[in-house]
Amino acid sequence: MHVPRMSELAGEGRTPEILFWVGCAGSYDDRAQKVIKAFCEILNAVEMDYAILGNEEMCTGDPARRAGNEFLFQMTALQNVQTLNGYGIKKIVTTCPHCFNTLKNEYPALGGSYEVIHHTQLLQELINAGRIKMTEGGTFKGKKITYHDSCYLGRANGVYEAPRSVLESLDNELVEMKRCRTKGLCCGAGGAQMWKEDEPGDKRINIDRAEEALETGAEIIAVNCPFCLTMMSDGVKNFDKQEEVMVYDLAELIVNNLK
Repeated sequence: MHVPRMSELAGEGRTPEILFWVGCAGSYDDRAQKVIKAFCEILNAVEMDYAILGNEEMCTGDPARRAGNEFLFQMTALQNVQTLNGYGIKKIVTTCPHCFNTLKNEYPALGGSYEVIHHTQLLQELINAGRIKMTEGGTFKGKKITYHDSCYLGRANGVYEAPRSVLESLDNELVEMKRCRTKGLCCGAGGAQMWKEDEPGDKRINIDRAEEALETGAEIIAVNCPFCLTMMSDGVKNFDKQEEVMVYDLAELIVNNLK
């Protein structure tokens, strides 16, 4: 699969319609790489004019800022801004809500003003425009799917409808968890529980959230974030339900139903 790089396009004197920001998880995590591949397959199928930075892409600096290392955040962010501005980038899409939030809301203060969209928003646009054509009675027809709102896409940026609109195109039954939308429960990764020891308590937060998802009777848990993907998958495994209940990113669900 050919994924164009900015350096290639710059050599031809071209700037793509959209830059795909892969992110650290998509670059280094095996499970997240499957999501990146699925999304690129969709972009290629609709003949989207896009490119990635490849080795020129650095971490957005989000984890450093959340952990309190402002110097490291600004150092990495300014380097990214220099690269993006050097290529004349106007529009960015990313599969990671953490990258989405940082690029959209925090980079403008450092001279990096771009139109930033999440991949679920782009998928909704492509479906509504008829560019993504779905198979009749696809793989997930009639199956119960529950959707987990990630913190940085949902409560932090108010994006609730785009992911649900994408799921509705799959001919499935969407069942909501008790805590969803503005009252959605964090999977724990946004609070750094993926990288540190738990605080005292009797239950891990991702176990609590996975339990809520399983209570819906859904066969599929849909997510929009690489960290939620890990935390929810681990939660399902805790209940030994990994053979019965699958955790997928929305891009993976769509690529399975492409005509």
